Amino acid sequence: MLSIAFPFSLFIEGRKKHMYIIRRAEKNDIPSIMKLLIQVNMVHHEGRPDLFKGPTTKYTEAELSDLLENEATPIFVCADDKQVLGHGFCIFQHSGGRLMEEHDTLYIDDICVDENHRGKGIGKALFEAIVSFAKSKGCYNVTLNVWSCNPGAMEFYERMGMKPYRTGMETILK
Repeated sequence: MLSIAFPFSLFIEGRKKHMYIIRRAEKNDIPSIMKLLIQVNMVHHEGRPDLFKGPTTKYTEAELSDLLENEATPIFVCADDKQVLGHGFCIFQHSGGRLMEEHDTLYIDDICVDENHRGKGIGKALFEAIVSFAKSKGCYNVTLNVWSCNPGAMEFYERMGMKPYRTGMETILK
């Protein structure tokens, strides 16, 4: 597996300086990633308990291990010298055919920063590293979906320069 480490980034919190690195996730990161996946799940469960079970994760440890081995599903982490503080799950997609122009997309399936480390620029650093990675792979765009019950995430992605390109709608029948 290709391991890309993005340059250390310096974040300032008061007078303390913290060094972080964005890199591809490794198997020894799985326990930390699983904890973050629970945090993501609980945000969605609290916003839409009719749809999301909680607390749980969208992947088992075995499924996560398989994703780490698959170059079509790159996973990035932000870590300091002690722990993983955030992750970004991605999926390469290809579109084209009779209706659409041929193009490659890097879809962000999930970005999470540990709830105890938010507001330090970690999410922005992860997002920027993912965009840089997508550019290096020749992708036309980076896309993601965000649940309307997560306005903080919507605001974050808008600050990162993302714009809506389609909207999902529903009518609940039960």
